[in-house]
Amino acid sequence: MALPSVFEKEVCDNFIARIHLLTPQTQPLWGKMDATKMLAHCNVTYEMVFENKHSKPNFLIKIILKAFVKDKVTNEIEYAKNSGTAPEFIIKDDRNFEIEKSRLINYITKTQSLGKSNFEGKESLSFGVLDGNQWNNMFYKHLDHHLNQFGI
Repeated sequence: MALPSVFEKEVCDNFIARIHLLTPQTQPLWGKMDATKMLAHCNVTYEMVFENKHSKPNFLIKIILKAFVKDKVTNEIEYAKNSGTAPEFIIKDDRNFEIEKSRLINYITKTQSLGKSNFEGKESLSFGVLDGNQWNNMFYKHLDHHLNQFGI
């Protein structure tokens, strides 16, 4: 079954409404991140697309990611609780909740406004060229997983 499309306004509005339910005090149902770090963690996905602040993995790592991780990230099967994550996604420093929240909402809105066609054949830092459905699944699954982690 196809996942809802992050390129549709209604889906994005739903994500944004859920994000507005978060507070810095919202506790996770599982995992170690607090709400602020979770928002910053979710922003990394979009930083890798829209910002030039993360380096590409080397050739060998990219082959491993494409062979063993790409399908898990881009298919329609939801992530298991307490799944592992790449080192770039681990937020170690303190962040500002409102800034991270605003950044995430802006990234969601930007992705939706650019539309699926903007992502057709776009290269991912880690997985190579993806189609629009793979981008959608990656964006949708990751954000939905973490909002569910916080019960929203």
